[in-house]
Amino acid sequence: MASMRNIKRRIKSVNSTQQITKAMNLVASSKLTKAKQNFDDTKPFFNAIRRVIANVVKGAGNTDNVFLKSREVKNTGVVILTGDRGLCGGYNTNACKTALGITEGKSASYITVGSKGFEFLKHKGCDFAQNYTGISEKPTYEDARDIGEKITQMYQNGDVDEVYLVYTEYISTIASEPKVMRLLPLDTESLGESEKDNLTLTIYEPDDETVLAYVIPKYINTVIYGALVESSVCELTSRMTAMDSATDNASQMLDTLNLHYNRARQGAITQELTEIVSGSNALE
Repeated sequence: MASMRNIKRRIKSVNSTQQITKAMNLVASSKLTKAKQNFDDTKPFFNAIRRVIANVVKGAGNTDNVFLKSREVKNTGVVILTGDRGLCGGYNTNACKTALGITEGKSASYITVGSKGFEFLKHKGCDFAQNYTGISEKPTYEDARDIGEKITQMYQNGDVDEVYLVYTEYISTIASEPKVMRLLPLDTESLGESEKDNLTLTIYEPDDETVLAYVIPKYINTVIYGALVESSVCELTSRMTAMDSATDNASQMLDTLNLHYNRARQGAITQELTEIVSGSNALE
């Protein structure tokens, strides 16, 4: 059995770690409240713009718009949303593995959001077009616009022939999962049903092509922003859950260590008493 001194040292170490995990749990919980509110506020706007895009795209009919036309795929672009910090369970790793899964056997260029995704993919020898840090927990629309402009420029220049977005979908406080969405060329089937009753009344000025060229990049920016906000909620819930689990594990470990310490202490006391009795008997 370990000595009492070693056990006390371990108890002190676990206590210190537990204080850290408790603090991180509280911080994540506090941030989550604001992030969840932002997510709830963003959702209706995101759904509304999907309906607008569905109306415009399906109302335009046949079009040669570069964002809608498929072409031979020589290089795939992937935007992957991860965090800048760890200690959030499998949140970062699951997103990275999902991204690698859709590009297996393909030539790919990655745009990473979060240092954890960059580090993971760099270790795998992946090629990068851009890396963004410092925005994963509190994303803004300006951040999404920068990313959107980067991928639309790459697509228009022919640097990539298709673009996918890998983010984490929020299911509940204790559940989330990586999701893949094709951004370019625009997947019209994923837009859902358009408002058919209004299509025959819609006239676009100056013309359909000009409207599409303006609206689709805005839609891409909005999709990215929605994914950033949703992923930030998932990162915080994952961290909160992981720290809560770590705190519980620390409590169990402390119970075990205290039991070992008390046994060792009891053994030491018993040994001292035995030695005293033996010494007393020897003097008689």
